[in-house]
Amino acid sequence: MARLTETDWIWRDGEFIRWRDATVHVLSHSMQFGSSVFEGIRCYSTPRGPAIFRLEDHLQRMLDSCKIYRMDVKYTLDELVAACCELVERNSLDSCYLRPMVLRGYGASGMVPFDSPIEVYLPCWPGGAYLGEGALENGVDACVTSWQRVAPNTIPAMAKVAGNYLGSQLVKMEALRNGFAEGIALNVDGMISEGSGQNVFIVKNGTVCTPTINGTLLHGVTRFSILQLARDLGLPVVEAEMPREMLYTADEVFLTGTASEVTPVRSVDKITIGSGRRGPITTQIQQRFLDLVKGVDDDPYGWLTYVRAERMSGTR
Repeated sequence: MARLTETDWIWRDGEFIRWRDATVHVLSHSMQFGSSVFEGIRCYSTPRGPAIFRLEDHLQRMLDSCKIYRMDVKYTLDELVAACCELVERNSLDSCYLRPMVLRGYGASGMVPFDSPIEVYLPCWPGGAYLGEGALENGVDACVTSWQRVAPNTIPAMAKVAGNYLGSQLVKMEALRNGFAEGIALNVDGMISEGSGQNVFIVKNGTVCTPTINGTLLHGVTRFSILQLARDLGLPVVEAEMPREMLYTADEVFLTGTASEVTPVRSVDKITIGSGRRGPITTQIQQRFLDLVKGVDDDPYGWLTYVRAERMSGTR
């Protein structure tokens, strides 16, 4: 997923435009100040055609992020769901990555954004393995980065806004430069927060642990899904503050996110985690997740929006 692959159509404010026509002015507020809200959503190939994973939940989080930043979006959740489904069909994609975006356009000359119009874009493109081929099976090497996550009440970490990802870029670039696939950031208290774009899970003595929602990390849609799946598999689950040494002494570590799905971590700071390969609990959770999103197993949670069924029904 490192490079974009162009598709034919992008939805912009109620109409479909060509990929190359989806442009904004260099002085748009979002270009100057990072004031754009976005989501990352996967659409999977299933026996019933393309299915988008937790589409409503992702779009609702986008609308919630807009609310935090006082961005009034004129489209309803249902309208955005329908537009995403039509977008996938128009681009003739069986699986893809969707990137809904809400921008502040051209108008305001300074930091106060209210003179800039709100623009909504829905692009999608083919997506692959975010952390490289074989990462889901073999795991990746990670490090604890020198960059910390923001303190609570500085900027809202629960809003998925572009400016928040400046820190994530630093985390990721530092990790790559030092020979790791991913970085894990601590919060201002030195406790585990999140990866550059993933939530972090630790398995210790059969218990699945993840950092609590504390104002330093994104409340991931995939994170919530994994917690639900783990509980339904009969695994004990704990959300708590955790120091970094719990990474080193864990039996298993894995990362979750739309792009990363469920990716095992085989080492942290060159300390081998468990056996140095995907552990049994990670394997169990990962398999359940992938079987569900790919339509192999039943979806008792209603997490999949089947694109063609949605378009044929016209209602939900």
